[in-house]
Amino acid sequence: MTDVTVPDAQYRAAVVDLLAVLAYGELSAFQRLAADSALAPTINDAAALAAMASAEHRHFTRLRERLVELGADPEEAIRPFVTAIDGFHQHTAPSDWLEGLVKAYVGDGIGSDFYREISVMLHPDDRALVTEVCEDLGQSAFVVETVRAAIVADPAVAGRLALWGRRLVGEALSQAQRVAAERDALSDFLISGGGATLDLAEIGAMFSRMTDNHTRRMQSLGLAA
Repeated sequence: MTDVTVPDAQYRAAVVDLLAVLAYGELSAFQRLAADSALAPTINDAAALAAMASAEHRHFTRLRERLVELGADPEEAIRPFVTAIDGFHQHTAPSDWLEGLVKAYVGDGIGSDFYREISVMLHPDDRALVTEVCEDLGQSAFVVETVRAAIVADPAVAGRLALWGRRLVGEALSQAQRVAAERDALSDFLISGGGATLDLAEIGAMFSRMTDNHTRRMQSLGLAA
């Protein structure tokens, strides 16, 4: 990716934080999906998760490269977010294969929505990178098909997974708010709208869009939001 001129220290600090938390999220997703692939009930399922894990690792590499371009040490930049992200995964450890799939689709999806919303405030190259790493990795079709088939085989599964999906979205939103609040540069950047005026109506609209997207994902799985 072509480097861009960073106009001020405030933007650089905020973007380093944003890319760093995304980078550790991608690395964690890679590790989680790779581990989950070993629990897959079929070879095809294992291969699908392994492919998703590989894509997450590529995203991590792209983000790490951009952090270096910005003059940041990726290790140092990522370190402040390790506890929060590891805590999220500890609090949302799936109990079985299906919960792991819902987490990969619903839990990660709400996080990606949040980062995509923030990306509109970034310079074009950084916005393009965030959009790239938040793209659907093909997991939608795989997860939807697998979860829906499981519900057909055992309708009782739907209620348990619906509750799980609600828990995931609550934990994901809490994590995002906690991370932003703990990092002054990032929280100031979000409040200022990247230099533009960001009023309460716009913030409300952003969370409304995220909630709508979550509802659509749950419905696509055949689950009540």
